[in-house]
Amino acid sequence: MYHAQHLLDLSGDGVRAESMLPSFPSVTFPNHYSIVTGLYPSHEGLVGNSFYDASTKQFFNYKGKTSTDAVWYNGGTPLWVLAEQQKMLSASFYWVGSEAAVQGIRPTYYYRYNEKINIHDRIQTVVNWLSMPPEKRPHLITFYFPQVDHQGHKYGPNSPEVAEAVHLVDSSVYELTKAVKTTGLNVNYVFVSDHGMTKPDIDNPIPPPTGIDTSKFIVSGDGLLVELYAKDPKYIQDTYNQLLSNQTADYAVYLKTNVPAKLHYGATDDRLNRIGDIVLIPNWPKVFNLYNTKFTTIGWHGYDATVVKDMHATFYAWGPAFKNHLTIAPFENVNVFPLINQILGLTYTGKVDGTKLLANEILK
Repeated sequence: MYHAQHLLDLSGDGVRAESMLPSFPSVTFPNHYSIVTGLYPSHEGLVGNSFYDASTKQFFNYKGKTSTDAVWYNGGTPLWVLAEQQKMLSASFYWVGSEAAVQGIRPTYYYRYNEKINIHDRIQTVVNWLSMPPEKRPHLITFYFPQVDHQGHKYGPNSPEVAEAVHLVDSSVYELTKAVKTTGLNVNYVFVSDHGMTKPDIDNPIPPPTGIDTSKFIVSGDGLLVELYAKDPKYIQDTYNQLLSNQTADYAVYLKTNVPAKLHYGATDDRLNRIGDIVLIPNWPKVFNLYNTKFTTIGWHGYDATVVKDMHATFYAWGPAFKNHLTIAPFENVNVFPLINQILGLTYTGKVDGTKLLANEILK
């Protein structure tokens, strides 16, 4: 859309997907972690950017201290943990979960998330890592750019500010590839985004549905996903029936037991007991406004990517492991985990939602 020419050229020599489907809900923390664990959010445990854990009666919030507490990352094994377990060093210049001691392990080299380090210093750090002697060199590096997401939220996905952010990432990736070449190493690159962005109707939000009683339920979420956790199971069915009777075409109401299977967000998928007993999901372009908030965010994400194309994410890959000049059809982001495992020669015996079909299609 914004002619990110370096990325188009680099991926043109390698592999380019028409798009990549984020998992539901299509928000940041769940999808960062799905990419590196190969599991849907309901299986890896990060079911939202913020959510309630009914088992521990605690709230998770991605902006709080909980974001670096390993107790929340207890589903699946992220790529850097798997690498370190198999005596392969890893490094992270930011990724969701990399600051937490998941299974007691962090990347050998990692940074606590902040946006004060300029891009040139970040790139030089990667070059420094790759210039280390083999026994100290990381073979897996994660790297994150927040700029497009930030500007998309603030100004909307069709704004000049987003175009500028895209070009910043584009030029930075090009600078990274040039700098890495000086090490003499032939490196593989996988370029992904965690979600897309859309401009919903924030001027006419959905008011609080009649039937939500905070004396009977703990309420989590707003905007694109509302979850109700019953303080006593006896309240669930009557409240659901009331919500259903007042439901409009702007949103859907589900019991956890009847959430559409394609979302992988229902009772049978809720391995860590973190999904609400009742789930309310708006239909694009609508959003909820439970708390009479004045929305200042123009760009949003979180909708079902199988319905809202704007939610689709990016996948580009190039380097010695990848086939050349290949364009592939959209696929689910949980398939990235088996791909990286195969490139690095790692072994994983646990159950994941991703398959090796992507790896078989795009690797030489």
